[in-house]
Amino acid sequence: MIGFTIAVNATAQEIELDPVTVTASLSQKRASETGRNITIIKGERFARLPVHSVDELLRYIPGLEIQARGPMGSQSDIVLRGGTFQQVLVILDGMRLNDPNTGHFNSYIPIAPSEIERIEVLKGASSAIHGADAVGGVIYIITKSFAAKQNEDTTRISAGISAGEYGFLNADAGFLYSKKNINIGGGILTNNADGVEQRGTTGFFHNTTASLSANYHLNNKWNIAYRYAYDTRDFAAQNFYTTFLSDTAKEKVISRWHQARVAYHSEEQTFSLDAGIKNVTDRYSYNKASAPNSSTSKLLQALLVYQRKLSQSTVLVSGFNYQQKNIESNDRGDHTLFLASPFVNVSQQIGKLTIRPSAQWVFFKNIASEFVPQLDLSFKTKGIQFRGSVGKTIRDADFTERYNNYNKTLVTSGRIGNPMLKAERSLSYEAGADWFWQNRLKVSATFFQRFHERLIDYSNTAYADMPRKENLSPAGTYALAKNIAEVNTKGFETDIQYTHDLPGQQFITASAGWVWLNSNSSDADPSFYISSHAKFLNNFSVIYQCHNLTLSINGLYKKRQGQSADAINAKITPDYFILNGKAEYSFLHKSLSVFVQTDNIFNKQYSDLLGSVMPGRWMMGGIKYQFAR
Repeated sequence: MIGFTIAVNATAQEIELDPVTVTASLSQKRASETGRNITIIKGERFARLPVHSVDELLRYIPGLEIQARGPMGSQSDIVLRGGTFQQVLVILDGMRLNDPNTGHFNSYIPIAPSEIERIEVLKGASSAIHGADAVGGVIYIITKSFAAKQNEDTTRISAGISAGEYGFLNADAGFLYSKKNINIGGGILTNNADGVEQRGTTGFFHNTTASLSANYHLNNKWNIAYRYAYDTRDFAAQNFYTTFLSDTAKEKVISRWHQARVAYHSEEQTFSLDAGIKNVTDRYSYNKASAPNSSTSKLLQALLVYQRKLSQSTVLVSGFNYQQKNIESNDRGDHTLFLASPFVNVSQQIGKLTIRPSAQWVFFKNIASEFVPQLDLSFKTKGIQFRGSVGKTIRDADFTERYNNYNKTLVTSGRIGNPMLKAERSLSYEAGADWFWQNRLKVSATFFQRFHERLIDYSNTAYADMPRKENLSPAGTYALAKNIAEVNTKGFETDIQYTHDLPGQQFITASAGWVWLNSNSSDADPSFYISSHAKFLNNFSVIYQCHNLTLSINGLYKKRQGQSADAINAKITPDYFILNGKAEYSFLHKSLSVFVQTDNIFNKQYSDLLGSVMPGRWMMGGIKYQFAR
């Protein structure tokens, strides 16, 4: 096992305890002034931890649950605070990434890791700021080129290759060039493997993301920026969506992403207009005997944000978001939806107290409009911040939930869409506190509760109770997407973040999170995804450097509801623990280094979702060359 990489120099401050954030209010605020629980991770952390893709990096952020179907970017569902996988909003430099076809594609983030400046994870209700889908929280990714300032002078280059067991081959490349008025960045990440043996196939994957961006400063107030990204995921998808013995599925998802921005900034006000187009083609083959499902979806969006500093203690943010969603599919049919939403929020500081009311009005095509208010409070004294929030959240159904198996001639079993679905509603509140110690340690604790109405999920439904039977068999077994009457989710989470420069060229940075969750539904039949979230989750990561040696580990422990599918000899164990490790040694003035890495050190056999078996122990290694100027 050997690899070669050129990478940028990483810094010790990969975790910021009280950084400036934009996620909570679309304006730059200290995290301790937002009234929200926010975790911020620097992009450099990707290269130092034993992870291979962005969704794997997210998996070890405190309190964030990643339900992985396959390794190294094949497919993962993102869950926050016990919601479904569609209830987390993913944003890239201000633009929404949530796929209109299915939330299963939300982890296909079209950005090379070398381009990431930082990742902000906001936990809890955020629909009043970011609109539909921000129910469990928001993952906001900010890139180096879009965040770059005028007159920066930086050159960073990265390129490389690595290899490991099961035919694993990885290539990683990236660059950032900043000079006077121009900032240009780009990168590529590709993970490939023959994979482990499965039933009638192998767990192969060929996953590649490439992105290129530029930011040009017209003067000291105006700038324009543009990004193009291409993302392809080609993987074995056996039992990703079913628990049938005949399932030997393969899937290929290709995404193309265009994003443009024009922005103005002065001391008193800022203005930005972003536009994005996302095209996704999906080809899913259930087995060799079945005709593939082919779908092409498109998300067209625009976001206008205006910020005005009314006084030293008052900031107003207002804006307008527009989205148009399209799909053309031999399985789901051809459909178009749109939504439009104006929004406003005010941040008022009164001494040590910060009050931030927000509101958004969301207009859906053919669905009743929704008014979405929220109130955030924060009080900081000495090293302690007290915070609270209450707000409404909403989510509309995606095309799969509305039209899955809707356009086929005959469906004998499986999940069935429901065009009559109404938008989800929920009321969320939380209360918590953060304790800061010597710019080294942050300890957070939060109690939260969410009261859901009309939650959209799948439930087993008899043929006689199906609302539409035209292409169904009376002998079939079906799960129908429907609005569940009420779901009450409550929980407690605590996070610890620690960073410390030690004597003798040493530093340590660590993070850990613990979440306890419970969800109760008024529906007599248990729904699929509400019952799949962890009841208890602990995830963590640690990086320690001493002179030229760097050691890093990450891991998680998850307790959840057990399940089984005898037809494919599959089960969900009531709990599991996995640990990954990496050791790296640098020489030649730390410009060259070698590393060894082991995923799933204890060779734990586990699945996050029934039937989707994750790999056991996997070993690899390589060489890195670092350069930055």
